[in-house]
Amino acid sequence: MINTNSSILRAESLTIEYRIGRRWLSAVRDVSLSIAPLHIHGLVGESGSGKSTLGLGLMKYLAKNARIVEGTLWFNGQDITQHTPDQMRALWGSQIGLVPQNPLDALNPALKIGEQMAEATERHLGLSRADALQRAREALTDVKIANPDAILDNFPHHLSGGMQQRVMIALALSTRPRLLILDEPTTALDVTTQAVILDLVRELIQKDGAAALYVSHDLGTVVQLCDTVTVLYAGETMENAPIKPLFAQPLHPYTVGLLASLPRASDAGDRLSTIAGVAPSLAERPPGCVFHDRCPVAIDQCRSEKPPIEMTEDGRQVRCWRWKEVRDGTIIPKNAPPGKLAEAPVELSQVLETFDIRKNFGERSLLDVLTGREGEVVHAVDDVSIRINRRSTLGLVGESGSGKTTLARSIMALYTATSGTTELLNAQISNRLDRRELDELRNLQMIFQNPGDALNPFMTVGETIGRAFKVLSQDHPSRQNIQTEVLRLLRAVGLTDAYYDRFPDQLSGGEKQRVAIARAFAASPAVVVADEPTSSLDVSVQAVILNLLKDLRAQEGASYLIISHDLDVIRYLADWVVVMYLGQVIEQGTAMDVTTPPMHPYTEALLNANPVPDPDVPQGNIRLDGELPSATHRPTGCWFHSRCPRKIGAICETDAPPLRELPNDHQIRCHYTAEELTGLQRNGESN
Repeated sequence: MINTNSSILRAESLTIEYRIGRRWLSAVRDVSLSIAPLHIHGLVGESGSGKSTLGLGLMKYLAKNARIVEGTLWFNGQDITQHTPDQMRALWGSQIGLVPQNPLDALNPALKIGEQMAEATERHLGLSRADALQRAREALTDVKIANPDAILDNFPHHLSGGMQQRVMIALALSTRPRLLILDEPTTALDVTTQAVILDLVRELIQKDGAAALYVSHDLGTVVQLCDTVTVLYAGETMENAPIKPLFAQPLHPYTVGLLASLPRASDAGDRLSTIAGVAPSLAERPPGCVFHDRCPVAIDQCRSEKPPIEMTEDGRQVRCWRWKEVRDGTIIPKNAPPGKLAEAPVELSQVLETFDIRKNFGERSLLDVLTGREGEVVHAVDDVSIRINRRSTLGLVGESGSGKTTLARSIMALYTATSGTTELLNAQISNRLDRRELDELRNLQMIFQNPGDALNPFMTVGETIGRAFKVLSQDHPSRQNIQTEVLRLLRAVGLTDAYYDRFPDQLSGGEKQRVAIARAFAASPAVVVADEPTSSLDVSVQAVILNLLKDLRAQEGASYLIISHDLDVIRYLADWVVVMYLGQVIEQGTAMDVTTPPMHPYTEALLNANPVPDPDVPQGNIRLDGELPSATHRPTGCWFHSRCPRKIGAICETDAPPLRELPNDHQIRCHYTAEELTGLQRNGESN
């Protein structure tokens, strides 16, 4: 019987500093937490809050310019505060495992998976090579990998992102550690893969009687996985509580602000609540409450005196002078600014339409043609037709490999479509970028997923936006006109004139994304294509960007094509949703028709896997088995049949499903009728 009252890990008043230049600056200050066996402790907060520093600090795995200056660390009842690096190496890998955010960066690209996994257990457990490989097979089987021998014989780059993350979890757990540190392990994964990974973590923690620290800015996954949560801001604990009480009644204004920033389907016509301002840097931490300059209920005491950590009657921790007033309802922290959005009505005339767009990568050889073989051709997009109306937003959803980004890049002519046509403002445009007219380039703009990669590091913000305005302008604007327009756009995206002369490395992730949005709107485009515009942003910054996109749609009259794996974002922004699987559209319709309730089994699985940031709402239990099939050798019949939880039988394997037309131009590609699918969902049936 495991004693869950004793802690595997306990930190008391932990303070961690970084040496920046000639100064030591606190990154984590006075943090205390405890993790018991079988428990998963969540660590949430904005970028720069100290989450990763604290996570690595708890295992004493810090950068060379970092140090623990105060506090005590207890692991398995042993004080490890003064342990040397050599003493810690005996614990790392054997009793403390780490699953990083990017598994490909953590895995050795020159070694096969089997060699890397065997090396860990040989070193830490003293196993022979044969026993180590057998342990590796067992670990891969534990994380639901069907053919472990094939994976052991592969190099990391041969695996998908979800498979790489499963390998990292298997590697971390192969030595049966007592503590697992998970640092944003699902940030880059699809909701379907993410749901499977989170299930695995919970199951394996329970199986081994271990404990885990889960670091994330995704509150939905925290609700799905964690038992307790510590909310960090500027390196300090704002609040620490079990999941249900924290979400039912947050006591700190910062926690209130984070939860209010979450997009919900019911908020589609409302402005999301946002937290004004930005978090202070390491060198700018104030003497009082670190959150006071962004807090809607701050008083003079908050500005001058640092609040202590207080324990509530039910055992929660909170650091706020006014938490009792928040608890009693005497004050209600309201962040800025809720209310209705100034939305312009969607116009029925189309602004962009594609007809049977197909994009293949690779070519058939002469031998392939002569023998009738298909050859090694990747069918990334297959006969996709979509339509975007004026002032509307089309949301494009599906797993990685479904063809979403390839379709968007084909529309932009960053990829040349293999076949099919695109019409912009009722006129056909070339599939080749070098044959598009200036006016066509101006009316089609793109916001990329990573704004840091899309901004020139040697150009100021003013130069970046100004260049787009100058190059795509129909006339020859003067330098003064360009500057005036750039400043107008900066204000439109919520940035001050002071940002005009800043370089990208002087901006936060959210600020870079605002600059990228301003650049896209510099040309006054008819359509803006946004590829995962908020995937790497904190929930508080995401709310700002989502409000901004809706504001600009109303003010500038543009339409959007939004790609996202976050279905809450899609439901908040989009009025029309297209669901893709293996390069094919399998469902499309209004956001309401596609999501309430989901009709196609694949759409149902996507929505079911989307974590709900509410512990009182049951999480979905539909999981898609296996990996996405190869786009080179697609399945026969329905391309989804190998993973479909509602597969009928042989007809799904042999016959292509019909495209069914439903009311409101709603379409589904399935052998089931809409009535049959509704009945299956109502009865909770699956195969």
